Amino acid sequence: MAEKQAHLNGASYGPSIPPPQHYHRPGRGSDCGCCCFLAFLLKVVITVAMLIGLFILIIWLIFRPINKVEFHVTDVALTQFNYTNNMLQFNLAANISIRNPNKKIGIYYDRIEARAFYEDQRFGYDALTPFYQGHKNTSVLNVVFKGQQAVTLQGEELTQFNQERTSGLYSIALELSLRIRFKLGKVKTARFKPKVECDDLKIPLNGSPVAGISNNKCEIKF
Repeated sequence: MAEKQAHLNGASYGPSIPPPQHYHRPGRGSDCGCCCFLAFLLKVVITVAMLIGLFILIIWLIFRPINKVEFHVTDVALTQFNYTNNMLQFNLAANISIRNPNKKIGIYYDRIEARAFYEDQRFGYDALTPFYQGHKNTSVLNVVFKGQQAVTLQGEELTQFNQERTSGLYSIALELSLRIRFKLGKVKTARFKPKVECDDLKIPLNGSPVAGISNNKCEIKF
């Protein structure tokens, strides 16, 4: 058998060729991705800042005029206020004026609930008709409490009632529970639920309406 062939057909091959190597060229691709991310992040920060500024502006426009809306008890008529056997019989009517002095903001009164209190005990309730109050406008609420209610007066409370019955001048508090929205142009806000407190009204027992009662300005609380 022929001698083992070292080379096929006497052919000679050169040194082996190394496999090709692939190089990653750093450059524009990664730089562009980093710049695009920073630009996107900057846009997000600017957008959030603008939204926060707009929110603060809206809140300022809403709450700035709230302190200027004024509630007053203009006149009252108390024709009955008798207390016997833990039962209070009453007939009370009151007019409450609401002044909105703002030039561009209107108010939706979506819910109006009036309550009357004597010695921190509720004895009267009246639900009023919702309405819209335009800018630079004065509206008047006509509130009527009539009926009887179980009330417990003891100790100093009963003594106070007897003294006021002798003088004919009763200390009664009125409260309004509201659900309101504000309108600025075509924009309407979310609903707010403030309370209006008219405390320590000195109301005489009289058959005819009495105007100019003491401490007739009310306080609005959110």
